[in-house]
Amino acid sequence: MVILALMTTIQRITVEYQRRMNTVLQYIETHLDEPLSLEMVAEVAMYSPYHFHRVFRTLMNEPLNEYINRRRLEKAAADLMHRNEILITDLALRYGFSSNSAFTRAFKKFYGVSPSIFRVQLPTKYSKIRIPKSKNGQPDFLFEKYLWSITNLKNWIDMNAQIMITQMPEMELAYVTAIGHTQVAEAYTTLLQWATPKGFMTLPTTKMVTVYHDSFKVTHPDKVRISAAMTVAKEVKEEGVTGRMQLRAGTCIKGSFEITLPEFEKAWSSLFIWMNEQGYKKADQHPFEIYHNDYRTHPEQKCVVDLYIPVAV
Repeated sequence: MVILALMTTIQRITVEYQRRMNTVLQYIETHLDEPLSLEMVAEVAMYSPYHFHRVFRTLMNEPLNEYINRRRLEKAAADLMHRNEILITDLALRYGFSSNSAFTRAFKKFYGVSPSIFRVQLPTKYSKIRIPKSKNGQPDFLFEKYLWSITNLKNWIDMNAQIMITQMPEMELAYVTAIGHTQVAEAYTTLLQWATPKGFMTLPTTKMVTVYHDSFKVTHPDKVRISAAMTVAKEVKEEGVTGRMQLRAGTCIKGSFEITLPEFEKAWSSLFIWMNEQGYKKADQHPFEIYHNDYRTHPEQKCVVDLYIPVAV
């Protein structure tokens, strides 16, 4: 009985840590352009700075300052990807660096290239990259191979997707956080364990949704933050590790697919290429997926899914 009580207590404490971490991650994400000290963030979590530092490092596998610095650099990289008009100097100031040179040093240390070179080499700007030449003056083979890949993706999406511009309504979601792409399945298992006894899975309005808070182009796959989510009514409250979020209404590129699991990367890459080809710019909101079936019951193990990229209008 003592051991069982101890395990129950540990489980309750772990759930409370994870619940508060949901709040902390949302707070950090919306305040990256402001000063963020350990004391400030610990207050959001309602822990002492010393205790919070230990909890954060254990759950996130990196210290708070390192996490904040990484997220600022990744946000800056995302801005370089999607906002041609923004100056690198402005990015340095926006994300709290003391100077342009300090930002450039930190960015180069993290990504291996300077912000200006990163912007030029972006795959999403393939149409604006000048063709590099080899020493003999011939087009570089890797660039030819890259253009071949882009062409293939454009052809693939033409054959495998229905694309449209749509107005998405506001959506209320319950979610479980996954840190790293390998943790998504476990996050969905936890979400279903919470939702099934409540009868949410039998409601005809319930949809399963995956929200990508980070881009695989700028964040390591082991550190991407992904929400395993489902649509719920507004009155549904947070409980345990299951948090609540709201996806704002807005204009989205919608790509409808029927694809296998290994084809998701291809679907997303081709949809972003379509976005750039059509002259759209990604909005400051997270891409997401809405599923319309259980792929395990599909005769070809395919997902019937809509991919959404919020765009600026």
